[in-house]
Amino acid sequence: MRRERLSVVANEQVGPYTLLRVARGAVDPGVPGQFFMLEAPGRLLPRPMSLCLAPSGELAFLIDPIGPGTVALCELAQGENINVFGPLGNGFVLDLDRPLLVGGGIGIAPLPFLSESLGRPPAVLGFRSDRHAEAAGLVPNAQCCVEPTFVTELIPEGMDVLACGPEPMLHAVRALAPTAQLAWEAPMACGYGACYGCAVEIDGELKRLCVEGPVLRAA
Repeated sequence: MRRERLSVVANEQVGPYTLLRVARGAVDPGVPGQFFMLEAPGRLLPRPMSLCLAPSGELAFLIDPIGPGTVALCELAQGENINVFGPLGNGFVLDLDRPLLVGGGIGIAPLPFLSESLGRPPAVLGFRSDRHAEAAGLVPNAQCCVEPTFVTELIPEGMDVLACGPEPMLHAVRALAPTAQLAWEAPMACGYGACYGCAVEIDGELKRLCVEGPVLRAA
């Protein structure tokens, strides 16, 4: 892992989301499913973001502007600088026979990088509106649904599921695919296990997602 001050290359709209592209510098993109802490200028706390794409010389992050921190990241202009720390946490295991990517909403953020790493396997994605579903274009070979249809209705049997999305979706995927790999979401303040701000209870046991996750086995 490494901390660097990187320059913003571009800021692109993808439906209601923003694809923030920064120069990579000497930062390793890591394994799909790991995350980076991004610190916007003037903001006290950084925000954890999955790596969405890793084109040559760049790192790209898909961001949902839902609070002051994420809005500040989405408003960064080309040429501005941002502090980036990572990669952090544990990513997906990629040695699979029949991978299927499953994403819900902004949970699709790590799936484009994951898809490229796995050779563009099939994917099923769920969104709450047609505008949010515009982000499905970032994931190759994706089948998409919009509420009230749930993404779990599209999951076939016998696949090696790798999923990221809201907690209710992950619990539903877990019930359908007990061997799935699930990328959980939680607020984080530090990214390396010191603050316990990202601890979530799973089966009665607390997990610090920044060090034990964010990717955990369903079983």
